[in-house]
Amino acid sequence: MTRIADPAATSAIAPLYAAGFVTAFGAFSVAAGLGATGEEIGLSLLRIGVLLALYDVAEVLLKPIFGSLSDRIGAKPVIVGGLVAFAGLSLFGLGADNMVMLAVARLGQGAAAAAFSPAASASVARLAGTGRTGRYFGRYGSWKSLGYTLGPILAAALIGMGGMPLLFGVLAAVAAVSAVWVAVALPSIPPLPRPRYTVVDLVRQTTDRRFVIPTLALATSTAVLGASIGFLPALATEDGSSVIAAVAIASVLALCSAITQPWVGARRDRGAVSDRRGTVAGLLLLAVGVLIAAVPLGPVGLYAAAVLIGVGIGVVTPFAFASLADSTPPERMGRTMGSAELGRELGDSAGPLLVGAVASAFTLGAGLAALALSALAVAGGVALTPTKKPASNPVPD
Repeated sequence: MTRIADPAATSAIAPLYAAGFVTAFGAFSVAAGLGATGEEIGLSLLRIGVLLALYDVAEVLLKPIFGSLSDRIGAKPVIVGGLVAFAGLSLFGLGADNMVMLAVARLGQGAAAAAFSPAASASVARLAGTGRTGRYFGRYGSWKSLGYTLGPILAAALIGMGGMPLLFGVLAAVAAVSAVWVAVALPSIPPLPRPRYTVVDLVRQTTDRRFVIPTLALATSTAVLGASIGFLPALATEDGSSVIAAVAIASVLALCSAITQPWVGARRDRGAVSDRRGTVAGLLLLAVGVLIAAVPLGPVGLYAAAVLIGVGIGVVTPFAFASLADSTPPERMGRTMGSAELGRELGDSAGPLLVGAVASAFTLGAGLAALALSALAVAGGVALTPTKKPASNPVPD
């Protein structure tokens, strides 16, 4: 498969790490800020919920569209345009005491992230070169996890100093700096000629096991992530932990994911573990971690669960994304990554909904057990459906 094999790939891809950090930092910092201070600025719980949902709704609707656009016009203008739009629309958040201004800012951030996120993933795949997709997706995912880790912490500090307007101002500045960096340092990635696809071709591509299996694994990992970020701190609070100790569980989870991904990606490229085995191992770690959280073992058990879940996400993510990159023709890389990102967003919504629905009928532990069984079922499905071995050859570090 033809790739852009740049000997300076590390420096070329570095601006994309900043783009990944922006989308994760923007999502989690504002979500944490609204959850913590929404009522103080006059927002009802319903309005807080609407504002939290706007970001994800925009991403679900627009990621496949912008992914296809990056295939047509090139990824770089889509990434730069998305980051500039993210910076500009974040400025609406300076009027954080106005519901309409907040809604415009949040919806705009989600739409902008939907533009540059799949285009950045496609660029990582194009620039990494043969046999290097695992390590570079591992590093890219690590920077996104760092955004998830620092988002709530920095949000608390910034809101304490200047309220929600300061948080939105910092987000605008970070996105603007990232846009300049991408514009200056990211090499041009020209669009490639694409054959005309029929509806039958599109159905065949989106039902191909080489697309379905990694996307299902990614959706499962984000389902566990979305549920864990919300419900593990809630369980810790019920067990008598302080607010700081409870919130720290989410940061431990994200930090473990950030540490794991680069190492796992490098091992994948060396051929130490196949995509199928690596993905199954990650899904099993997720299932075990959630099951531990479902059992009343106190704060120690919840922190152990967070570590296992974080490592599990850190294993699944580089294997799944690298598998997608290696099995996708470069001329439609953007559409594939946009569709895979759509699967992740749907999983992010489905996980908390599943746990909440079962918990409302039984207990929170039962809800988490249902999520663990779902992850276990996906692991079994992946194990019984071998994927095509990537065409890339292992490349030494």
